[in-house]
Amino acid sequence: MTGRRRGSGEGSIYRRADGKWVAMLDLGWENGKRRRRAVYGKTRAEVAAKLKELHRAQEDGVNLAAKPRTLAEWLDEWLNDIKAKDGTRPSTLDRYRLVVRLDLVPALGKIRVDKLTVRDVQRFLTAKGETSSPGGVAKIHAVLRAALSDAVRFELVSRNVAKSVKLPSSAAAERRVPTPEEIRQLFTAAEGDRLGEVFRLAVLLGLRRGELLGLRWTDVDLENRFLVVRTTIQRSGGQLRVAEPKTRRSARRIRLSQSAVRAFERQRIRQAKERLAAGSAWQDQGWVFASQIGTPTEPRNLNRRFDQIRHAAGLDWLHLHDLRHACGTYLIAEGVDLRTVMEVLGHSTFRLTMDTYAHVLDGQLHTAADAMDRAFGED
Repeated sequence: MTGRRRGSGEGSIYRRADGKWVAMLDLGWENGKRRRRAVYGKTRAEVAAKLKELHRAQEDGVNLAAKPRTLAEWLDEWLNDIKAKDGTRPSTLDRYRLVVRLDLVPALGKIRVDKLTVRDVQRFLTAKGETSSPGGVAKIHAVLRAALSDAVRFELVSRNVAKSVKLPSSAAAERRVPTPEEIRQLFTAAEGDRLGEVFRLAVLLGLRRGELLGLRWTDVDLENRFLVVRTTIQRSGGQLRVAEPKTRRSARRIRLSQSAVRAFERQRIRQAKERLAAGSAWQDQGWVFASQIGTPTEPRNLNRRFDQIRHAAGLDWLHLHDLRHACGTYLIAEGVDLRTVMEVLGHSTFRLTMDTYAHVLDGQLHTAADAMDRAFGED
């Protein structure tokens, strides 16, 4: 090597025999070995600038001694060594893996995690918004943001670039809410079906699919008209799992309407007949909405049956989760306060309830404004 030079505060910069410039940053000793980080360039000014960036990253707390990783490598490590061991629900982990495999790795996986820029992420999400729903883009963004937050925590990067991007407008994502008349059409189509009461109670109680299937008869007190959400049924890792509710607030006590009580009573009668028909094959596990031999109902079977019933009702656009959304919408429209709606639905935050039902609240605000005009004689 030739032409060793060092400017003030720059660190070690020199020119190799082949003409390429090198800047070397000393990272100290680790496990008895001296660690250094090198950058290369065609000119001395170029490597001096790169060395300055290394100094800045070091000051920001980035662990420069860590092995450089591509985003794909970091996401794999994040899923298998961090999220799989920190109590993340298996179903949530499955969703993360799907987003990583189908969306993040193909588009951004080859970029080094410490070289990923706001522009990289913004261009990716903007392009994704042209083919995916705003809600789908938001889920992809949430997974990347969570992964990069842990990268900051482990000192692999100095900041989370995913936090600085602007998501595509979600105005078009507002879901259609079924009218009471359309819900009655659905109930008529489901009448007499062995799973019909699930769909009725999804509207009356606002429970999630897994919460409905996770109800045991010991969770339901028809005499005193309440139930307690304690468990959910989910398919994860290729098998059915009995899990705790989605969040701390998801584990909740719900008051039952008379309509809900009658739905549970009909389900109890129906299940008693199925128990007799199954005979010795019946496995008494206590599920309210059990299979025909007493075992947990497969969530995908519930979805398939719902698809058949909504088609029979002429409601092909309707999704099972829309029934939960309908519950919240009807409660607010009937004047139930937002805090109570939050408790009924088991939302994790008040903000989530407000954002989800902004369209209903806007109508109530208009009603409130009109009421003030009437009170003070304004037309």
